[in-house]
Amino acid sequence: MASLFRITSNNMFKSSSRSFATVAQKQGVSKSEPNTHFKITLRRSAIALGERKKETLVALGLHRRMQTVYHVHSPEAAGKILKVKELVEVENVPAKAVRSQSEQRKERKASRGYQVQGTKLGRLAWETS
Repeated sequence: MASLFRITSNNMFKSSSRSFATVAQKQGVSKSEPNTHFKITLRRSAIALGERKKETLVALGLHRRMQTVYHVHSPEAAGKILKVKELVEVENVPAKAVRSQSEQRKERKASRGYQVQGTKLGRLAWETS
């Protein structure tokens, strides 16, 4: 606590740092790129929950845990997110950060771990053009 407060001349405590929200806001995305999409990730399963919550997750396009979908900012999407807020993690992202399912799959895919430089046989018959 001593690092967050300093004692002034009249022995009153005064905050010496900004609030965390202000600091986080300044470190965010530049103002040229407005946040236009929700990045929604299903973190918890809805197995034991009611049918309405499960239907809301399906309406959002979430079927598996750790699955991520993107939705444009809209009142409908915000309402659906609020219905299942305990199960999902939501971020605001700009349009350039939106990834399709195939792009997400490519990002997750591990590298082969090796690269073929050549073979002892030289050029093979099917490699010639």
